[in-house]
Amino acid sequence: MLFGKKPLRLKRILVVEDEPLVAFDNEHLLRDAGYTVVATVDRVADAVRVIGADRLDLVLSDIRLSGSGTGLDVARAARERGVPLLFVSAACPPDAQALAVGCLSKPYAPRDLLTAIEAVDARLSGGTVRRHPGGLSLFG
Repeated sequence: MLFGKKPLRLKRILVVEDEPLVAFDNEHLLRDAGYTVVATVDRVADAVRVIGADRLDLVLSDIRLSGSGTGLDVARAARERGVPLLFVSAACPPDAQALAVGCLSKPYAPRDLLTAIEAVDARLSGGTVRRHPGGLSLFG
C-alpha cells in the first residue's frame, strides 16, 4: 500500500478504565484511528466477562478500577486467554511485568496512546519498534 496506512493487526480492543472522561476520550480516539473498541468497562468482573466472551487483540487496562479487584486481575484473565494487555496507569507495580506487554504512564497525550499501541504491535509481531513514546515501558 503506497503512502497508505498499514493494516491494523491489533484491531479489536477492550478498554478497562474507571475514570469516565479518560475512558470516553480513549474510546473515541481509538475508534477515530480505525480500531474497534469491543467494550469499555470499569470493573474487573465486566472485563473478565468480555475477555471470556469476545475475540480480542489487545486489552488496555488501568491498575486501579471500580469495585473489587485491580487491573492485575484483568491481566491474569487476559493472559489465560492469550490476549496481550497494556497497562495505562499512573504507576505500574513490579508484578505487572510478568502479566503485561508493557505499561504506558498516565498522564499521556492521545498521540502517545496510539504510538504505544503501534509499538506493542511491532513488538508482538517481531518487528522493530520505530517510535517509542515517553512514558512507555515494554516488557519481555
